[in-house]
Amino acid sequence: MRNSEGIEVASSNQTFVVTPRTGPAKAPAAERVRGFDEIYADFTAPTGTGQASRCAQCGVPFCQTGCPLQNNIPDWLRLAAEGRAEEAWRRVEATSTLPEICGRICPQDRLCEGACTLEQAGWETVTIGSVERWLGDMAFANGWVEPIRPRAERGQSVGVVGAGPAGMAAADRLRSAGYGVTLYDRHDRAGGLLMYGIPGFKLEKSVVQRRLDRLAEGGIEFRLGVDVGGDLPFAEVRAAHDAVLVATGVYQARRLTAPGCGSSGVIAALDYLIASNRKGLGDAVPAFDEGDLNASGRRVVVIGGGDTAMDCVRTAVRQGATSVTCLYRRDRDNMPGSAREVTNAEEEGVVFEWLAAPRAILGEAGQVTGVRAQRMALAAPGTDGRWSSEPVPGAEFDLAADLVIEALGFEPEDIPAMFAEPDLALTGWRTIRTAGRTKATTLEGVFAAGDIVRGASLVVWAVRDGQEAAAEIDAWLSDRQRAAA
Repeated sequence: MRNSEGIEVASSNQTFVVTPRTGPAKAPAAERVRGFDEIYADFTAPTGTGQASRCAQCGVPFCQTGCPLQNNIPDWLRLAAEGRAEEAWRRVEATSTLPEICGRICPQDRLCEGACTLEQAGWETVTIGSVERWLGDMAFANGWVEPIRPRAERGQSVGVVGAGPAGMAAADRLRSAGYGVTLYDRHDRAGGLLMYGIPGFKLEKSVVQRRLDRLAEGGIEFRLGVDVGGDLPFAEVRAAHDAVLVATGVYQARRLTAPGCGSSGVIAALDYLIASNRKGLGDAVPAFDEGDLNASGRRVVVIGGGDTAMDCVRTAVRQGATSVTCLYRRDRDNMPGSAREVTNAEEEGVVFEWLAAPRAILGEAGQVTGVRAQRMALAAPGTDGRWSSEPVPGAEFDLAADLVIEALGFEPEDIPAMFAEPDLALTGWRTIRTAGRTKATTLEGVFAAGDIVRGASLVVWAVRDGQEAAAEIDAWLSDRQRAAA
């Protein structure tokens, strides 16, 4: 059946009994490892509408509750299935400022798709993330993404420190509400981890840039290459704005403490990924060109089991490493990273050493030659449901390596010291403390959102936090304005 625009659409919704789950086309591993292009293609219109039509339109949409943004997923799947793509897009963008980005990089298997009623009933989940991406890309291609044009200017301004996903989401909503917004970031490009941390094969930089361009065209000011707390005192940022949002993220890498970890050839994951992304953007990167942050021709061992580790192993393959091994102390079922990314890495030739932890880095101070690892066994489950691990006595083995990449997670920087604000309270985890379920910090007019509050987490949570912070700042500034009237 075709709609009025001639697009082939499903004859009805709830076609999961006759329409099998089909993911987007994926480039073969042998081809995709030759470059950093995204490996998934968008749906065609018939496939997109057909996959959207599989939604069961269940009375209790667990997909929606499984989404941190509470996206109205059944609604826009129904509209997409009926060929009403622009209406579907309007529902998508109503609850998310970065939908086409979340559609690419969210671990849907652990969120919306994992909660899908069809998945629980054995019918295979709806391809929610791929439909979301398809709608987003179609929206940009067809001019449905409207510029930010506030109905009225509020005459107040907000400074946002950090131009990553939380800062971008907050800036979008605040500018739409009529506030003057300035985004500050220490890097020379905005986007945070979206630009410099996540590789292009998962998120091409043009996808991020078109969102940033929309913010700039909407009147948001960008102050890039500015280290707030360093060359620009935080007190000056506070004085320049009616409210400030701290959305710096967490960038301090956890490092190995094993013997030999200070050797040349042991590097932090984010340093490695930033160098690779900068090179892809055409920047001069001496540490890459000199080989310090380049896996070409080297035996690589990546330590860690999260999405950052997956980004590192798959980047190393594309850089021409002679071998790539991922070392992780738990098993596959208990790793924190996306199962989809593990599958992609295996297809691309990455070897996984499950239940293995580093004991020492082998070699001299001048150069790594390998990693001594300890076999582990699962022990009791923790409070998060994942099993802990413990060493297996006498079970050690060595892995040859010229480059060891530490992907052990991230911790917050000392924000009160950086900002010279000793009254800015922290939690026991050194994240910024906020009042109850609000985004308000212990400094008047200063709010915080994203990873700097919740700890290293997913992009979709940062988007949610940024949007909620914008709403809270709007309410706070409106109250102050009324009180002053």
